[in-house]
Amino acid sequence: MDSLNSTLFVPSIVRPPFFFINGFYNIPHVKYYYIFLLFVFVVTVLGNSFVMFIICTERSFHTPKYLAIFNLAAADLCESTALIPNLIKTFLFDSQYISFDACIANMFFVFFFSSMEALTLTVLAFDRFVAICLPLRYHTIVSKTTMAMMITVVWVYNSMLTISTMALITRLSFCKSIVVDSYFCDHGPIYRLACNDYYPNYVMAYVNIVFSLYIPFILIMLSYAFITCALLKIATWKGRFKAFKTCSSHLLLVAIYFLPIIGTYIAAVTFTLHPNARIINTSLSFAIPPMLNPIIYVLNTEEIKESTKKLFKRKKITATETNNQIKK
Repeated sequence: MDSLNSTLFVPSIVRPPFFFINGFYNIPHVKYYYIFLLFVFVVTVLGNSFVMFIICTERSFHTPKYLAIFNLAAADLCESTALIPNLIKTFLFDSQYISFDACIANMFFVFFFSSMEALTLTVLAFDRFVAICLPLRYHTIVSKTTMAMMITVVWVYNSMLTISTMALITRLSFCKSIVVDSYFCDHGPIYRLACNDYYPNYVMAYVNIVFSLYIPFILIMLSYAFITCALLKIATWKGRFKAFKTCSSHLLLVAIYFLPIIGTYIAAVTFTLHPNARIINTSLSFAIPPMLNPIIYVLNTEEIKESTKKLFKRKKITATETNNQIKK
């Protein structure tokens, strides 16, 4: 009887039917920012789709390195698709309510594909490390099979981490507020709304930051420390520059992805950020790298530039032949 009475007093989990995404606070002309994000999204979709198309159609790109670049482009495309259209729909069309299940799904896809970018950049850093530090063993170590296995491990690892984070959200009761102080279903602002113990979620947030951001960044920096040592052993400056040039695209992507996010986290810990400043910083950190990644690879990678020129030449020749046939 006592056990029956005790079960009657176990608090049930309270899940709201929806959340209210608060977004920005009284920013004049904020609609122009959403239009800018729409432009970013269009460029992201076109750029990453083009890179994926080039890699698929050109047999010379069916190599381990470009398998990882294809994975990066896919992650960029999916992350941007999970974030920006929903953000534009929410605020530009004044639709700020989102159901609980849709909110969890939105959170999952944004964080999953954002983490996938960081992890894929780590895989590419390993590729550059082997190519420069162990050039004679490159094709033995970095084969298509090895790269496919590394990417598979990254997907499984990231899935387990993100699913664990989402599962902990489902144990929370939301009886304080349903107003999310962010521009999407952000993990931190949501778990802080809970009225029961959210300490496991707090710990998991830091676990995510460490394993999806700091550890990949440290591994990338370590790989470039070894790469720098290997470059210093090359006798001529011309040889060093040629070897370093193969890393320039990857280094730019690393800087564009990691520095704004890490800077925002450090600023948030060091001093109090205005909500608008935090939201703008994080939204740009999520939105801009997927747009710039394909542009950097197309402009900085000689093979992709040459393939792009050949593709446009073929299209031009085909268009000219078609016009000639129509005239005849």
